[in-house]
Amino acid sequence: MNNHHIIRHTLPDSLWAASACPAPDTAPLQGQHSAAVVIIGAGYTGLSTALHLAEKGVDVIVLEAQEIGFGGSGRNVGLVNAGLWVNPDEIEATLGSTYGQRLNTQLAGAPDLVFSLIERFGIGCEAIRNGTLQLSHSRKGDHILMTRARQLLQRGAPVELKDPATTARLTGTSAYKSSLYDPRAGTIQPLSYARGLAQAAQSLGARIYTGSIVTELSNNPAGEWQVATANGSVVADQVVIATNAYSEHLNKTLKQSFIPLRFFQYATHPLQPEQLQQILPEKHGCWDTRQVMSSIRLDDSGRLIIGSIGTVEDRGNRFLQNWASHQLSRLFPGLFHPSTVRNDGLWSHSWSGQIAFSNDHLPHLHRLAPGLTACIGYSGRGIGPGTMMGKSLADHLTGMPLEEMFVPVTPLKPIPARRVRELYFARGADLYHLYQRIM
Repeated sequence: MNNHHIIRHTLPDSLWAASACPAPDTAPLQGQHSAAVVIIGAGYTGLSTALHLAEKGVDVIVLEAQEIGFGGSGRNVGLVNAGLWVNPDEIEATLGSTYGQRLNTQLAGAPDLVFSLIERFGIGCEAIRNGTLQLSHSRKGDHILMTRARQLLQRGAPVELKDPATTARLTGTSAYKSSLYDPRAGTIQPLSYARGLAQAAQSLGARIYTGSIVTELSNNPAGEWQVATANGSVVADQVVIATNAYSEHLNKTLKQSFIPLRFFQYATHPLQPEQLQQILPEKHGCWDTRQVMSSIRLDDSGRLIIGSIGTVEDRGNRFLQNWASHQLSRLFPGLFHPSTVRNDGLWSHSWSGQIAFSNDHLPHLHRLAPGLTACIGYSGRGIGPGTMMGKSLADHLTGMPLEEMFVPVTPLKPIPARRVRELYFARGADLYHLYQRIM
């Protein structure tokens, strides 16, 4: 594997980058090193793995090509959810009862793990655990929520279906038919959480190197792994690849095993007190039941953040800003002056990030070779599952059998017609937003 052509990038100009806590001190890898475990990627999975290994006294090195939280961990909506997009029954039908029940149980407790780490290590990441709301946009959406609620309640989850009046009070808009409230969940500043995990891992002895692009990954005759960067190398017994949607330069087959989707967000300037009294008054994080999903939430400074599928880095996609402005005027008529909504003065930041969607929308665990493990495909649910995956990987690397993890080891398989499907979803989302803008 030769990756010398990769260019180091800075963090995108996002609200999260502008408001995050300072990153811990790191530097590029220099010289020759050894460790028990090398982790490639400083996102939630890699950092959680490093933290939990270091807590067990394991010598661990993290290599990050860019900056801590550069990928999806520093760009996502910041919803700490329990479970996945896929309903529990479908997960068990896909994985079988043993792994399906194990996955459902583990991820139901993922918010507990996230918020306990935040509390234990004093991570300043605007953590609010008031629950989240999934919002119904239609009768079909009502059915989606009722089905999901029934399956979750059967498994003891404390979720509640909210009627239209309660939904309107909790969101500040009458645009939704109903909602599903999950008190286990909450919101965070996602980049601050990633940086906090890194700081915690360092405090326990983990070594983290940024700007350290892996240029070669090889297995020596003694069975050890040699991981090389431009100016250094590490020899280790075990390697974990935790690059998820940003794996394109690391392993060609790994890249082909997911469909990359882009999710964009726009953030307003801080809202006025009278607006904050009505819009998400309890600061719930929200997303809806549309096929092309959109999200809304507030940050700690009272900025309203709205997002959906697409990319704002493409200059041809300026219509996405028009869509976001139109959505605010549709959802909250009377709270935003029409002249403000129509011009650029409403928005302070816009950014996009990449999501790794697996074929079944479930995270996948791959054993690429003895001592070489990869996890990928969180499909837009990275905070809780990624943190939980890191803890489980640390347990495995310190003695827990691989078959006791909460997802099975699966063969690495390229997705057929991956590029065609990527373009289909991307252009389909663009057409949807254009249509919504003119409605």
